[in-house]
Amino acid sequence: MTADPYRRIDVSKQGKVYVAKFKDKKILDETALDEIKVELLRLIADQPGIDLLLDFSQVEFMSSAALGLLGTIHRKVGTTLKGRLKMCSIHPQIYEVFKLTNLNKLFAIHKDPAEAMAKFA
Repeated sequence: MTADPYRRIDVSKQGKVYVAKFKDKKILDETALDEIKVELLRLIADQPGIDLLLDFSQVEFMSSAALGLLGTIHRKVGTTLKGRLKMCSIHPQIYEVFKLTNLNKLFAIHKDPAEAMAKFA
């Protein structure tokens, strides 16, 4: 990759797993969501079988629209690209929203990056 094309996520690669760590503490406004969507779609574009870990350790608040975006990324990675998506380090108050909406059953959510990485093995 050339200069870092990502403003809203830090992207690294551990083995064959791409790790996208959100930079924002709050993912609330439409502009931020649009940028995150573009950046995540750019990251996974045309990568069949991609393994992607989304790290939420910096995120303290998220809008419900952000949950919709996660659903879109989940479908693209899992269905279209036949890859695997995992999430980690979700703050307890955000995880409560995942539970209320049953998204904790849809997404593979792990305590921390180490636990999530072990599940890719």
